[in-house]
Amino acid sequence: MSNDTLIEVKGLKKYFKVGKNQLLKAVDDVSFSIKRGETLGMVGESGCGKTTVGRTILGLYDVDGGSVLFDGVEVHAQKGKEYKALTKQMQMIFQDPYASLNPRKTVSAIVGEGLDIHKMYKTKAERMEKIYNLLELVGLNREHANRFPHEFSGGQRQRIGIARALAVEPKFIVCDEAISALDVSIQAQIINLLMKLQSQYEFTYLFIAHDLTMVQHISDSTAVMYLGTLVETGRTEDIFSKPLHPYTKGLLAAAPEADPDYEMSKPSPILTGEVPSPINPKPGCRFFGRCNVAIEICSKERPALVPVDEHHLVACHVVNTLKSEV
Repeated sequence: MSNDTLIEVKGLKKYFKVGKNQLLKAVDDVSFSIKRGETLGMVGESGCGKTTVGRTILGLYDVDGGSVLFDGVEVHAQKGKEYKALTKQMQMIFQDPYASLNPRKTVSAIVGEGLDIHKMYKTKAERMEKIYNLLELVGLNREHANRFPHEFSGGQRQRIGIARALAVEPKFIVCDEAISALDVSIQAQIINLLMKLQSQYEFTYLFIAHDLTMVQHISDSTAVMYLGTLVETGRTEDIFSKPLHPYTKGLLAAAPEADPDYEMSKPSPILTGEVPSPINPKPGCRFFGRCNVAIEICSKERPALVPVDEHHLVACHVVNTLKSEV
């Protein structure tokens, strides 16, 4: 693990038991890393395992295989006080700003909870001053501290969630679909806020999202997930300008453009068919049943995520075969 790497995930697996003899392989042998002060965008269709990756990294789920290193420390080996100290460095901004805030608590109680747990103040006056500063940092007012969540709009609630995550001065933040429940105009405000905070405090983000435009805007690198596996990773400009995996190409082709004429003339979607079940998946490439360029080996062997250049990796037998023939 190099000094400029903050998060390193190696062969991560997270399975859930379904019934007596079935396993839902939500995350199945996933590996990636995130450099300090950078953002990794993680994209993929609903149910592909993005949120499970984020929660498992933070230790909210136990691992069934692999490891998660935070600044060289194995997250899932920590217990008690050591784990508590580690959680101070890693926080999460949740998807639903309506469900993630306790409706019975005031904003000061919600934002100050982390301060209380980690004993980050000496007096009540210092505690309140920290809360006021956090609220102002995310674009809210001091007067908001004594209000309840139901008195705020969706965008304001998400700002409260961001203030809560920032309260314990973390290094790493998982943004789990942090803008998907918001109006488009509010989404841009939250994205700009996250980028401003990252520039100011050198935060490292895992940004989980469906909106490819937002991912392209905020991310340094992008990881594409499909049915519990990574199919392509690389610098964001490479993923968006020269995608290699058929699934990545399909996602980008399906993304809407702000041009009615282009949308009317756009060819038929590349992605067809239904996403198969992640319960006891068949051998071979998980994308095999929906792929229009699959070859025989795709149904038998799961492709490894291998580099096509220094920063660009892809898990596709067809791409790797073509590369080896060049």
